[in-house]
Amino acid sequence: MKNFTEVIIRPLLTEKSNVLSELQNKYVFQVFKNANKIDIKRSIENRFEVKVKKVSTINCKGKNKNMSVRSNGRVIRTNGNRTDWKKAIITLSGDDKIDLINGDFS
Repeated sequence: MKNFTEVIIRPLLTEKSNVLSELQNKYVFQVFKNANKIDIKRSIENRFEVKVKKVSTINCKGKNKNMSVRSNGRVIRTNGNRTDWKKAIITLSGDDKIDLINGDFS
């Protein structure tokens, strides 16, 4: 079994994830790309001592990024890609809660 630090990268705190946590008891995390749903479920249950009802995952593709740099009076234009990443939406069962704002995640 993997350690939770090998699966969970960070929680995603956005307006949409805040609404999900308040209304539907769902929490959003960024996880490693090679983590599966079983590893994610075990990591969340061990770390926060809650019961996970459902795990949904989304593979997010990295965007293209263009950049201009001035060097010796010339403009050098480069482009590249941001890295691909994986998002997990965790649904908790019952009255379980995760308090991410007040430092329950470290």
